[in-house]
Amino acid sequence: MAQEQHRCTIRTVTDILLATDADQVLDEIEAAVGGTHIIHRVRSGEEVVAATAAVDPDLVILDLQIGNMGGGAASLALRQEEGAGRLDRRPILLLLDREADEFLARHTGADDWIVKPLDAFSLLRRIEAALANEGVVDTTPKA
Repeated sequence: MAQEQHRCTIRTVTDILLATDADQVLDEIEAAVGGTHIIHRVRSGEEVVAATAAVDPDLVILDLQIGNMGGGAASLALRQEEGAGRLDRRPILLLLDREADEFLARHTGADDWIVKPLDAFSLLRRIEAALANEGVVDTTPKA
């Protein structure tokens, strides 16, 4: 008689670093992940590198429009720190304000992006895909 294989169905709780100065964005993300992830929030792009070093999140979500250092610049700063070996590589998800911002997103080093307003189901799908290293979009620059 073959031994029955059991798969563990307990979900691992992961840390997500969110950079946004908009309380509504935080509320939308908290609603989407439904308590399955721990969300650490910073309110400016300038705080992202230090917070990433302190929290060591599994995923970084960056709002494109935050203060004087937006999500695009914060993404580039993270990738620079990773390239220098000061941080481990992790997925980055950008929250865009409009579809036209996808052009910018392609040049930030982000793994994926989603256009606001946020749909909880789509957002959760993107978060889970990023955590599973299943990038949803092709972020290679187009020639």
